[in-house]
Amino acid sequence: MDDFRDDPFFQYPRTPYPTSEGDVAMPILYFDDSNFMALFFVDHEAARAMAAVEGFEAVRFGNGRALVGVAFYDYRLTTIGPYGEVGVAIAATVPGMPRPRLPLLSLFRPPDRNRVGFHIVDLPVTTPAACAAGREIWGYPKFVTPISFASKDGTFAGSVTDPQTGTPMVTLAGRCGPGVPAPLLDLVLYSRHHGEVLRGLAVTRGGGRLCLPGSVRLDVSSSSHRMARNLRDLGLAGATPAFVAHTHRLQLRLGAGAVLPRPATAPADTPWSGKNSAIP
Repeated sequence: MDDFRDDPFFQYPRTPYPTSEGDVAMPILYFDDSNFMALFFVDHEAARAMAAVEGFEAVRFGNGRALVGVAFYDYRLTTIGPYGEVGVAIAATVPGMPRPRLPLLSLFRPPDRNRVGFHIVDLPVTTPAACAAGREIWGYPKFVTPISFASKDGTFAGSVTDPQTGTPMVTLAGRCGPGVPAPLLDLVLYSRHHGEVLRGLAVTRGGGRLCLPGSVRLDVSSSSHRMARNLRDLGLAGATPAFVAHTHRLQLRLGAGAVLPRPATAPADTPWSGKNSAIP
């Protein structure tokens, strides 16, 4: 990590946050990482119902559908140690916020000008420290389980192990189609924690490739685990993504979430406090 001390991208003040696995200095810094992300258009009503459990609104895109990302990460060098992670997230906004006319393009805006974010519905990781940080700082629905990640020459194979059975529960694999160089997405992340709505930011750099899906497919087992059920409810078992993105040059800063005030225009029945029902 000493090699990165002279890099302005990582020269940010950091504040310790206590967790059950020890203090975590925020923002968490990610120096050397790989990522493979598949983006799917799904039935808007299915995504709306899932996001509404936590009081968020699934964005309706121009094709009338919602957008779900399934992203595999191989974090080789970070300030909380190496670990693997897989995120399943719905593109969403907070009720009462203005909605962009072109939501797909808005995902490429800088995060300080973007109201469209992602609401994470499942987030397996491979280490207790990463799990504790996610659950206790942001309220993310993390759980610990083995994750595989293999990405080379446009071919990817990754899987999430069912922690209940020890067998593969989710598998994303195949060869990417034609692609072009593209920037990585800066992510706005909405979560609910301790009765508050949080807006977190993952600021990225490194560049990668945006590709047609080729032969990439998402397979989901018949597991009764929450993650498998969610993917099946979104219609993603056996699904082909709309497009995929990948890189071996990912770097990022992941900051603590900012508490959002309730918008004056939010519907009166929108939940804005209470127990985070995403955490079992």
